[in-house]
Amino acid sequence: MEMLDGTIIATALPQMARSFHVGPISLNLGMTAYMLTLAVFIPISGWVTDRFGSRSIFATAIAVFTVASVLCGTSSTLVEFILMRILQGVGGAMMVPVGRLIILRTTPKDRLAQAIAYITWPGLSALVIGPPLGGFITTYASWHWIFFLNLPIGILALILALRWIENIRGEQVHPFDWLTFVLGGFASAGAVYAMEEFGGEGEHWMLPITILVLSLVSGTVAVVAARRNPAKSLIDFDSLKLKTYSLSVYGASAFRIAVGVLPFLLPLMFQIAFGLTAFQSGLYLLALFGGDFSMKAIVIQTLRRFGFRRVILVNGVINAASMALCALLAPSTPVILIVAILFLHGALRSMEFTALTTLAFTEIASDKMSRANGFLSTVMQLSSGLGVAVGAITLRMVAHERGHSASLPQLYDFHLAILFMAVLALGPVFDGFGLAQNAGAGTSGHVQPELEPSH
Repeated sequence: MEMLDGTIIATALPQMARSFHVGPISLNLGMTAYMLTLAVFIPISGWVTDRFGSRSIFATAIAVFTVASVLCGTSSTLVEFILMRILQGVGGAMMVPVGRLIILRTTPKDRLAQAIAYITWPGLSALVIGPPLGGFITTYASWHWIFFLNLPIGILALILALRWIENIRGEQVHPFDWLTFVLGGFASAGAVYAMEEFGGEGEHWMLPITILVLSLVSGTVAVVAARRNPAKSLIDFDSLKLKTYSLSVYGASAFRIAVGVLPFLLPLMFQIAFGLTAFQSGLYLLALFGGDFSMKAIVIQTLRRFGFRRVILVNGVINAASMALCALLAPSTPVILIVAILFLHGALRSMEFTALTTLAFTEIASDKMSRANGFLSTVMQLSSGLGVAVGAITLRMVAHERGHSASLPQLYDFHLAILFMAVLALGPVFDGFGLAQNAGAGTSGHVQPELEPSH
């Protein structure tokens, strides 16, 4: 629900703007407000879960998100809608990280890869099915149903959460790190807002540049302050000392940004350069969904056969190559070839996502899981949320260098932007060279073959 709501309203913005009697650009405030709220409140998810219990927080988050969804659907003005999106963001900020934490705390290490694979797939699929589903609902019903659909799902999820989840609390609850929360929250929200502004069509850049600089300063001060009291800090410095965890923070962030751009660039390219309708371009992305789904059947066997290091390095290179193939697509490209390339990329990115996310927790002790998950969830949300903004900025820069307006990008502009993202997607590959050969072996089950003695 949380990932779907972040993408599904993109195709409904024109109809929503007419309903609220505002311009379509004004509706971006609703999407931005949601992303900013997630960026600010995700860091506290681990602390509140330790304090009040996993079932209490998870069930409350589902309830808040579901009620806010209904209120979004009944909003009659833009201000009401933005306020309800903020409330919805509060629920989403608790819902996803706490849900993952529940899995991490209750799953044995040797079954962690399988569990991560199952909870990663819905999030990836939401990025793909969101635009065509939103276009279908908007075309054949109304935008209100985009939010009303969360009601039955939310009710079912709430019932199951109350029945199945134990209310586990943290063994030691340290005082809340307010200073890092405030400074880090401003840094995260400022970065998201500034990047969104840079990716827009406006020419007034002084404000976003100022906010971006202030957010960088705030983030730096937050890190310095956190290092003075690492035991209670929201930033998990102990886990960052582990290469298996730091890879998912640093190198994997570049990967998340890159693969998050493609579902944004491809529909635009299909509509503007290929002349397809919004619904037709959205249907093409279902091939990505098919690739995501297909890989879940072999991800465990692949990790067991080759190990985390080799999968991340080799699959990462092939994944970047499959993304680069999208820069060769043209209106004359056969449909079956387009579908095949998108399916291949969907499968490869799904494998990389699962491997990176699972590896992060292979060496984290159970009593450290809450902080590690909370901090990584923040990084994951920021990198994923910045994907669309980075894609828009890249497309704008390419168009500017080629001497024409970014409001009407050409096919070659899309190709260059996609190639840049393919290079960015190599982040885990470069960072992954520092991994040990047997990294995460207790989770993957991979056994290094012994070298034969020399004679």
